[in-house]
Amino acid sequence: MTTTELFRAEGLGKTYPGVRANDDVSFSVGAGEIHALLGENGAGKSTLVKMIYGLVRPDAGHMRLGGAAHAPADPHAARAAGVGMVFQHFSLFDALTVAENIALGMDAPPPRRELSQRIAEVSAAYGLPLNPARRIASLSAGERQRVEIVRCLLGGPRLLIMDEPTSVLTPQEAEILFATLRKLAAQGTAILYISHKLDEIRAHCDRATILRQGRVVGTVSPRDHSARELAAMMVGAEMRLVDRSGRQTGEAVLTVAGLTSAAGHDGTLLRDVGFAVHAGEILGIGGVAGNGQEELIAALSGETVGRPGTVTLTGTDLSGLGPEPRRRAGLLAAPEDRLGHAAVPEMSLTENALLTGATRQGLARGGLIDHGATRAFAERIIAAFDVRTPGPGTPAASLSGGNLQKFVIGREIMQQPRALVVNQPTWGVDAGAAAAIRQALLDLARGGAAVVVISQDLDELLELSDRFAALNNGRLSAPVPTEGLTIEQIGLMLGGAHGMEVAHVAA
Repeated sequence: MTTTELFRAEGLGKTYPGVRANDDVSFSVGAGEIHALLGENGAGKSTLVKMIYGLVRPDAGHMRLGGAAHAPADPHAARAAGVGMVFQHFSLFDALTVAENIALGMDAPPPRRELSQRIAEVSAAYGLPLNPARRIASLSAGERQRVEIVRCLLGGPRLLIMDEPTSVLTPQEAEILFATLRKLAAQGTAILYISHKLDEIRAHCDRATILRQGRVVGTVSPRDHSARELAAMMVGAEMRLVDRSGRQTGEAVLTVAGLTSAAGHDGTLLRDVGFAVHAGEILGIGGVAGNGQEELIAALSGETVGRPGTVTLTGTDLSGLGPEPRRRAGLLAAPEDRLGHAAVPEMSLTENALLTGATRQGLARGGLIDHGATRAFAERIIAAFDVRTPGPGTPAASLSGGNLQKFVIGREIMQQPRALVVNQPTWGVDAGAAAAIRQALLDLARGGAAVVVISQDLDELLELSDRFAALNNGRLSAPVPTEGLTIEQIGLMLGGAHGMEVAHVAA
């Protein structure tokens, strides 16, 4: 496609202590172009877009926007120049409403009533409805992402940077978002799009610039390459296929019956949830964001107790126990929110390894922490899961989203649980890291563990799971064999067609 150039970077460079994040990066984005930025976790994508948005100052090189020099001193200057950014990690205040959060992110917010009306109109037009009066604490991850997107689009940017915007959206919501992006592009908005979903890139992006270890290795038309070819460009080697072989299913390990939890503030009530997962088996649970996923993992991990229903591990009733006794028994969990729930941002990786590994790894005895053993455990996680970091003393918040995800999942897997429950295990990670995490889950099941994968990525669930169940409005459908399931059948289950899907699949 031929477009007028809107943005250009020439020779951008940025060095942090021990890390060359960007090295002589040059590329351009045209007006009306949807331009993908691809690379492994730690390839330098986040640093690059932070320089464009004024969060980081480059050490070398320069930028131009609309023909004028672009060197924003801060995000306020970037927004004034016409740059908007939707971040992968949410920057929202839980205690405030949707409208209050959006107002905080605007340089000159209109009166509250007018802003609420604009939020309702814009979110409805984009197919991502929001109630301006709802508190952020009551929103699911998918709904929080909507807030970030709408807040950015209200500013009418000339260059819109989007970092993993569909990672918590359903396929239908993602299609609506892409329809909106195409409309914006048709109006001349340039869109710089970061995603690890390569099929998504191939379907919707005009060009893709690929980073590897901080350097540009090429700019291509993604439609001219397969997803495997794009992944190979990113990692510099051919992608390995996930190996599902060698697993045998044994006796039931994790059994849940009649699980019911009261809804939190505007939350979702779990309704008589029950299932059994056997040794060597992976149960996939799908559902649109906000249908009880967070409540389910909280009930299974022991964060919420004292509700009707039972959680049994190899015949032992864990229903009245909190997280630590459940971990001691062998039931481990990794929640969706990696930064703040699964890991403490300001703590080092070593300290975060201690948080869930203290008991099963013998990292603390008699109230005293074995710092050497804790550091060694963190180092084993980093090595086994290829976590790109200067070392175990690095704060969790300084890692890229994908690298922190690998650390969080690896921390639980390396404790050899009898049963593991994970929510969104590959959210926001690159193709290579996603394949590594999925393989680690399969290997864990191959070793005899029972695994529950809660995910909004249907392709992931079809690739990993032996049986599939859908969570809709807090109610879980009867699990059915994944083999032979179609997207249409899954769509019926996700929509709440409980009781009819088994016969439909068997037909």
